[in-house]
Amino acid sequence: MASSSIASIQKSFTYDVFLSFRGEDTRTNFIDHLYNALQQQGIYTYKDDEAIRKGKRINDELISSIKDSKFYIIVFSKNYASSAWCLDELVMIMECHKTTEHTAYPIFYDVEPTEVRNQSGAVGKAFAKHENDEAAGKWKEVLKEAADLAGWELKNTANGHEAKLIQKIIEEISLQLRSIDFNADEKLIGMETRVKDAVSSLEIGTDDVRVIGIKGMGGAGKTTLARAVFDQISFRFEAKSFVENVRENSNTSLSGLKSLQNQVLKDALFDQGINVSSVHDGKIMMKKMRNKKTLLVLDDVDHIDQLEALAGDLNWFKPGSRIIITTRDEQVLVAHRVKLILDVNLLSNKEAIGLFSRYAFGGEIPIQGYEELSEQVVRYAAGLPLTIKVLGSFLCGKNKSEWIDALERLKTIPLKETLQKLELSYINLEEDYKEIFLNVACLLKGWSKPVVIEALESCGFHATNGLRVLEQKSLITITGKYYEVVGMHDHIEEMGRNIVRRLHPDKPQKHSRLWIDDEIKDILANDLGTKATRYIQFQLMGGNFEMVMKGLRKMRELRFLHISRNTRSNFAEERKYDNVSQYFPNALQYLHWSRYPFWSLPNTFQANNLVTLKMEWSNIKQLWEGGERKVLNKLKILDLRYSKLTTLDLGSSPNLEALSLRGCRHLVQLHMLNGYPNLKSINLSESKLKTIDLHSCVNLELLDLNECNALVELHMPGKCLNLRSLTLTNSQLRTLDIGWTPNLVYLNLNHCYDLEDLHMADKCQKLTSLNISHSKLKTLDLGLTPNLMNLDLTECKNLVQLHVPIGCLEDLVHLDLTRCLRFTSFMFDKRNVASSRKDESLEIDPSAESHLIAKSLETCPLHPDNTLRQFQFECFYIDDPKDCVTRNLKKLIYEGLCACTNLETLSESICGLRCLRKLKLEAYPEAPKELDHEECLEVLSFSRTNMKRLLDSICMLKHLEVLQLKHCWSLEKLPEDIGRLECLKNLTLLDTKIKHLPDSICMLKHLVFLELRDCSFLEKLPEDLGQLECLETLYLLYAKIEHLPDSICMLKQLRTLAVHCSSLKTLPKDLGQLECLETLYLSYSVIKHLPDSICMLKDLKQLDLIHCSLLEKLPEDLDRLECLQRLSLRKCKLLRDFPISICKIKRLESLGVEGTCISHLPQDICFMKGLRISGSRGLLESCGFTSEIQTVSYEDTCFVDV
Repeated sequence: MASSSIASIQKSFTYDVFLSFRGEDTRTNFIDHLYNALQQQGIYTYKDDEAIRKGKRINDELISSIKDSKFYIIVFSKNYASSAWCLDELVMIMECHKTTEHTAYPIFYDVEPTEVRNQSGAVGKAFAKHENDEAAGKWKEVLKEAADLAGWELKNTANGHEAKLIQKIIEEISLQLRSIDFNADEKLIGMETRVKDAVSSLEIGTDDVRVIGIKGMGGAGKTTLARAVFDQISFRFEAKSFVENVRENSNTSLSGLKSLQNQVLKDALFDQGINVSSVHDGKIMMKKMRNKKTLLVLDDVDHIDQLEALAGDLNWFKPGSRIIITTRDEQVLVAHRVKLILDVNLLSNKEAIGLFSRYAFGGEIPIQGYEELSEQVVRYAAGLPLTIKVLGSFLCGKNKSEWIDALERLKTIPLKETLQKLELSYINLEEDYKEIFLNVACLLKGWSKPVVIEALESCGFHATNGLRVLEQKSLITITGKYYEVVGMHDHIEEMGRNIVRRLHPDKPQKHSRLWIDDEIKDILANDLGTKATRYIQFQLMGGNFEMVMKGLRKMRELRFLHISRNTRSNFAEERKYDNVSQYFPNALQYLHWSRYPFWSLPNTFQANNLVTLKMEWSNIKQLWEGGERKVLNKLKILDLRYSKLTTLDLGSSPNLEALSLRGCRHLVQLHMLNGYPNLKSINLSESKLKTIDLHSCVNLELLDLNECNALVELHMPGKCLNLRSLTLTNSQLRTLDIGWTPNLVYLNLNHCYDLEDLHMADKCQKLTSLNISHSKLKTLDLGLTPNLMNLDLTECKNLVQLHVPIGCLEDLVHLDLTRCLRFTSFMFDKRNVASSRKDESLEIDPSAESHLIAKSLETCPLHPDNTLRQFQFECFYIDDPKDCVTRNLKKLIYEGLCACTNLETLSESICGLRCLRKLKLEAYPEAPKELDHEECLEVLSFSRTNMKRLLDSICMLKHLEVLQLKHCWSLEKLPEDIGRLECLKNLTLLDTKIKHLPDSICMLKHLVFLELRDCSFLEKLPEDLGQLECLETLYLLYAKIEHLPDSICMLKQLRTLAVHCSSLKTLPKDLGQLECLETLYLSYSVIKHLPDSICMLKDLKQLDLIHCSLLEKLPEDLDRLECLQRLSLRKCKLLRDFPISICKIKRLESLGVEGTCISHLPQDICFMKGLRISGSRGLLESCGFTSEIQTVSYEDTCFVDV
């Protein structure tokens, strides 16, 4: 949106430039050249011997021309100051320059600025004749002012080359004029940042030939952006050409590409006589542009042939040239080796309102009374400029009832003009890609990418490549770093669904895809199914399951069936089939029925084509009715998670790739007799299987047997070369042979209490994480796992010894031997190892953070000559020696230094560890006395100690970054000079008796995290807390504080502020100055009002006001919180009113109003797509929600997803 501050700049001027000069010095050379250059660039210029209307006094005309010019170019020459006429001009120019509407530029042609400023040299001689003139004083003043302005000096700017100086002047004036035009152009609202980014990417001025692509969906503003960039920078190039509608113009006739080549050549070479006879001839002629630095824009390209004809070789262009290509299809750019591709972002809500208002109202904001209707339009447009412009133009001048009618119509009838534009991307797709697109639009939008691929491949599509093509053509989006989701703009979704429905708009039974629940219910209930239907997805709300099965009878070509049931409902009563409902179409390839109510699949279903079968949380007890066995040659994915399955025979499913029976707590038998060469993933966790035979699963990659607590026998393949992860916890196994697993990375055998023997056929070179805690292992040979990073042997009470060949464990960062009460030593195997010192050393990566927790270890000889690095030192003080033999610890090696650490001498001995970086003392009676010797200490943590004060010597730790004081119940005071900890980033005080913080704490300039929790005696914070300029997180929980210091508003980097203080009465009135704040949590306070400035928190994403029992109202301008995603008002018992502005917060995802006195919500909240509202059932019903209301089982709370 154009800012209001630009309004004054957008005054209409008669002239762009006014030239002020002394004619006898410059008219016939420099001025004429400058004037002609300005005119050639379309810069309308006033020169005193032209454009003067006859019959009028020249002085009046001159004054008017000066006032009606945007820019002034004052050419100071030797005799300029001799002319009273020129000096009067200068007075008027400088008066205008002082306003914001005009700008003056001095040019020092054959004089220096000091001569003009001081009237010395040639300028002084010329001015001498005016010394006695009445206006001399004023003239001297304006000469000095003009000489102080930024301008150009011929001899210094261009080494005396007039042509180069003129070029610089042209560039500056053109740039300024384009900036003004850009801000004044209603089409460019929201484009300013995008244009800057594009221009920056072009790096104009470098001598390479650079090509950038601009990619985006139809109607997103690619052409607008390219045109804006072209208009802003074209003056910098010797030749320029903007080729519009390349796709359309190249396809209209056989000569389409030739005519486009003609256009480029004519534009660039200024030769209208050029005639291209063939595309090949055109490519040869393109080489004529080698001598001109060219700006070329190719708009709406959709085929590589077009680029090869118009910009096929960078050698056609002179160094410094720039080529901009816009397209919907990223693959065209990739194929042309375009290295830099810019995505066109859709408009933000603010930008969209501005653009819509331009077209609908002719202004920058909606007119009074139309604000909410405008918001609805913009919400429908979803940031797409094309839709915004079309609707703005359509609604312009219409009354409210017409607006409401138009918006209501859009709910069922899409906008034709938008659909036609968007459908161009669909028309040129290959047929199978069209089918994939329609499936995403109608069924799969919002699904995770792996599940979309699974569904599409089940139906016979090449999904991975297909999705990539659709993404490149800007028809879908794939977002998310760790959890990729397939998305699609609302209007593209609308376009796809319209394609499916438009041939038979009133006969959904003839549609290829069905997704509207009411239509599907009607078709099934009335047995209207046809062979036309191939794909169905719907949510089954009721319990008429027989109706569904019967209604599918006529859909003989149905390939895809996805039925979901409300997750709140429990299993339906177990059902058997009756004689009329036993039907699934045999053409089905993908069948997913969540909470399937029947005991089994009907025997009438042959399933010859079935690829994926998913029935999680179902009532299935056996796969086929009566235990019948069917051959399922095509079945690849079987998912019966949390079903009631008791037995399963997979002997006739040889091509299975993934099996999930997780949570099948009744499963006691699994038959897997034949080979399964494709089976990669098995999850049998939480089952009751006693024996699992996986001999035939030689290509397994993932095996999850978590919580299989009945498991006694597991038979693994002798070779399982692809296995990467094996989880087997809480089993009854005594021995485990995992065979040859060279690619195993993760092995978890936690809580296998009876496990005595673990056998590996060979080294697991890639194993990095091994957990064998709570087992009966006595010894473990770590030579088979040389690259371990994490080893957990917690509570292996029989463990006595670890075998550690020299050279192993180089990457180990965590070793836990807690409660291994019999463990006494590491045994080093030096056989076949050279005796050199280097070979015997055990090195640890110095950048790793390593832990050694071994309370019963008498010595720590991990390396014979005590050179082990980087193990974290953790000390525990135990009063009862029977609980642990920590007191027997004789030696600790840390950073190559040793220290005696008998607990009796801990204070003295620990201070000898000069390279110690981390020290954690738990349940130790007092702090070491001379910690200032630990000059490398970075982390210091005390917990459960009885010390009353922290020693002042701690303030000498110049490298300390983290200080944690947890459950130090007697601690009453911090050192007064704590501010001397210049590197401190993290300070945590938890459960102390501290009443006041020392003022010097405000000197901690690098403090990022401050937590004051359960400090119930803390009454106030330092007044200068705002000096913590790097603070990002502040937790103030369970303290006696009544007021926060006003200076807290100066914390410009603060992102999280959490306050839970039952005595807190007010918040600082300037809280809105916390410009980076993202999370504000206030609970159990006695605040009555929030400061209005809270609405200025533009980056705030989460606002929680919980149990603020006296809070009576919220600020009216909540919609200014543009980034707000979560608003919780739980248990604010006096809160009755809700500002209507809440409906304008476009990013709001969660609204909690449970436990308040709010009796109704604004009606427009029903249109806030994606919002979850939680509150009482009565409140939600007052908004018109009924069947959508869901219940949280563990609370008396309801919620609804809009």
